[in-house]
Amino acid sequence: MATKKKILFVVEAMGGGVFTYIVDLANELCKSYDMYIAYAVRPQTPENYKEYFDSRIHLIEVKNFTRSINPLKDLKAILEVKRIAKEIQPDIILLHSSKAGVVGRITFNGKDVPLFYTPHGYSFLMENYKPMMRRMFHVIESICAKRNCTTISCSPGEHQETLKLTDKALYVNNGINTAELDNMLQKVEASNHPFTVFTLGRICYQKNPALFNAVAEAMPSVRFLWIGEGELRSELKSSNIEITGWVDREKALQLSMNADVFLLTSLWEGLPISLLESMHMKKLCVVNDVIGNHDVIHNGENGFVCRTVAEFKDAINSAKNDDVDGLIETAFDDIGTKYNTSVMGVKYAEIYEGYCLN
Repeated sequence: MATKKKILFVVEAMGGGVFTYIVDLANELCKSYDMYIAYAVRPQTPENYKEYFDSRIHLIEVKNFTRSINPLKDLKAILEVKRIAKEIQPDIILLHSSKAGVVGRITFNGKDVPLFYTPHGYSFLMENYKPMMRRMFHVIESICAKRNCTTISCSPGEHQETLKLTDKALYVNNGINTAELDNMLQKVEASNHPFTVFTLGRICYQKNPALFNAVAEAMPSVRFLWIGEGELRSELKSSNIEITGWVDREKALQLSMNADVFLLTSLWEGLPISLLESMHMKKLCVVNDVIGNHDVIHNGENGFVCRTVAEFKDAINSAKNDDVDGLIETAFDDIGTKYNTSVMGVKYAEIYEGYCLN
């Protein structure tokens, strides 16, 4: 039997949507490749994170990874990642998130072992950072983009940003594991509930709770639900907003299924898992007009893309008053044909085979 080729993922941002992405892609690829993941634990990383991965996947914690810039720790992380790769001898290396992208492109030359990088949302586009910091992130990405590395973006919008930095660029749409999600949804009990608008995630600047609150205030008779917790909880002031705090995945799915409209007010996104899962759950999706969101939702075709509180209000009311079944079914079909892990795994494998595994 031929020995499986080895793939090494280097991941610093093991939390939120990136964590789900890593789990789903690694579990898909381990069917054909010998998978290794060098990772860091973040506060958002599930305590039982190892249970999410297929038992065939090798997990190696990088002790010196930090989210912030720390020259000493970053140097130690470079040496640690280099040692891990030397022990594994991978046939391909894929870097996930901005920090791993910088560390990995400094550590590896991309000639001895083919090198790929997926940003999962460029730091220089994140509006929670001050302009000077964002300019610094852009300079760092511009310098690293000159390395012998191909960037694989997870959405068309991110791909367009990549092309401004380098022509060594591809994109593969993010996707969800629909079979696993369906198995979990079978256990969810439907219940009678008032018309509910919901979102899911950390209550932070990126998710724009101020806009979510403004929409809720404009629709006082509608129940709004935020599944999650975060440092900007105080911005959700409207009396018709309920905040669940952090709940486990099963509870989050139950709450989501017993709601009607998924509202995503983010200031920026890569390609959000919560949006893709809501589309598969056949919830009308109403999103803010930013990269990541409008790459997936096309206004009036498979959901609504909005810019103002009035537009959000009209879109949500359409779910109460109009027939939006066609939009919901189109969104559901999009997941089956474009945004699932089977399609994602095949496309990644084609890239690996075409670029470096012949």
